[in-house]
Amino acid sequence: MVRCALWLVTEVGVDSVFTKTQLREAFPETSQIDRRMRDLRVHGWVIATNREDPTLSPSEHRFVEQGAEVWKPGQARIKPAAAGISAPQRREILDRDDHLCRVCGIAAGEAYDGGVETAQLDIARREVLKPGGRTVELVIECRRCRIGGRGRQTDITEILGRLAKMSGVERELFAQWVAADHRDFSTMERLWGEYRSLPAESRETVRAAVRRP
Repeated sequence: MVRCALWLVTEVGVDSVFTKTQLREAFPETSQIDRRMRDLRVHGWVIATNREDPTLSPSEHRFVEQGAEVWKPGQARIKPAAAGISAPQRREILDRDDHLCRVCGIAAGEAYDGGVETAQLDIARREVLKPGGRTVELVIECRRCRIGGRGRQTDITEILGRLAKMSGVERELFAQWVAADHRDFSTMERLWGEYRSLPAESRETVRAAVRRP
C-alpha cells in the first residue's frame, strides 16, 4: 500500500489518469496490487473509477485527492475517515443535510438521470472563505459531485454581499426558500438548465427552434 501511494504521488500526480495495466506493470512482483490501491481509500485517498467519473473508461482510474501520508511512521495505522468523524457525527451531518447531496440534490441509492448508476453519499470537506478568514466545513455530497467539484471553495463574504444588495421583495422571497430549504423550479427554468448543459451543436438546434415563428 505504501509503495502504491508513493507511485501515485511521484509518478501519476493528482488529477491525472492511469490504467490498471500501468499500475500492474509498476509492481509486477506484487500480487493483488489493485486491492492494495483500494486500501488507500480508507486513509482518505480519493481514486475514481468510471462509476464516479463517466469520462473514464472501465480500465482507467483518476487520482483525485491525496489522503494520509501512509509512508510516514504510524500514519498507515490511522484511518482518518473513522478517526476524524465518528458514527454519531456522521449521522448528525446526514440528518442536518437531509440525507441529500447538497450540490445536486440526489439521495443515496437514487439513480442518476440517463443511467442505472445509483448515488453514494460521502462527507466532503469544503473550504469556506469567511470575513474572519478561511475554515473547513463538512457537507454531504454524492461521490460524482465530490469528484467533479474537487477543490470547490465557498465564499460566504461574497454571498452575504449579494444578499445585502437585494430588494425587500427579493429578500423576503429568498428567506422563504431558506426557511423551507427548498425551491420549486418552473418548467421554463428547468428547460433553461437543460439547454445550458447541451453541447454546442445541440444548443444551436434549440436556438434555431426558438427563432422560428
